[in-house]
Amino acid sequence: MNEAAIRHRLVERGEILFRTAREFTKFTGNTAADNLLNDLEGHPHAFVLACVMDRQIKAEKAWIIPYRISEHLGTFSMREVVKLTREQVADMMSGPERLHRFDTMSDLFHLAIQRIAIQYSGDAARIWKGKPSSAEVVYRFLEFEGVGPKIATMAANLLARIFKIPFADYFSIDISADVHVRRVFSRLGLCPSDASIEQITYKARALHPHLPWHYGFSKLGNR
Repeated sequence: MNEAAIRHRLVERGEILFRTAREFTKFTGNTAADNLLNDLEGHPHAFVLACVMDRQIKAEKAWIIPYRISEHLGTFSMREVVKLTREQVADMMSGPERLHRFDTMSDLFHLAIQRIAIQYSGDAARIWKGKPSSAEVVYRFLEFEGVGPKIATMAANLLARIFKIPFADYFSIDISADVHVRRVFSRLGLCPSDASIEQITYKARALHPHLPWHYGFSKLGNR
């Protein structure tokens, strides 16, 4: 199969996944935690905070952190979450169950809450409301302390693919070059098995310049 045929098949499957109705997504395997993360209308900050926490630990462990904090508080309403002090967040994340391997992540969690409260008037959904450009959404995630291009792109990817949030365009959402994507690109002969993240990213752009993330690899948008 030549590259043009491979591109057609990948994009075709991507279109099918993109056009399907929004479904409940199992981010953690914990039903209560996943209910919170899927509640983009009532608790959009849970999704944003989970993205901020997704750093150098298993995704499932990172994404369950907002729920673990909610267990301490008995709620995860922004009205209550914003009252947390830096010290309180540090205490919740350090024990009795350590929520993240890095102590600094509690500061990033607290700073993210404050940014949502100040920059977005407590409504994290304002990050993506109003059909902004994909570049603007990625940029808004990059403004959160500790968030780099990989996490910012992943967040925009999930919003578009999983939650069906409409953007003005999708040019700036790159593919997330994780192990699964690397394996698929290698098996299809698109990139060598030891290809760098940059090589995979630019190959995806070359295959589909307008929608470089738009391939049907994973129900979770290549998390």
